[in-house]
Amino acid sequence: MAAHIGMVTIDTADPHALADFWTAALDMKIVSDFGGEYLVLRGAGDLAIGLQRVPEPRLGKNRVHLDLSTKDRAAEVARLVGLGASIVEEHTMPGFGWTVLCDPDANVFCIGAEE
Repeated sequence: MAAHIGMVTIDTADPHALADFWTAALDMKIVSDFGGEYLVLRGAGDLAIGLQRVPEPRLGKNRVHLDLSTKDRAAEVARLVGLGASIVEEHTMPGFGWTVLCDPDANVFCIGAEE
């Protein structure tokens, strides 16, 4: 039997504070809280998001990041910025574009759409 991806975990100094952003961004709820040290978020899909307390800040680029998809990239970027994300950079190529953002704890993620 092969393994499968069940959860992606994001490091953070404050899991509850970062949960406010990710639950709103991905329409998820906190389904497990392990003493505030580790939270599990779930929505309608199969993939869960873990938020894990770590003492050190992120240094450099994430080695793994979330790639989110949408039909209206500009509107979704505006919504995410309104929730507390910040834009890092924009990229386009024929037929596809994506925006690199940081969540409120400086974790990098992308939102992309066909253009």
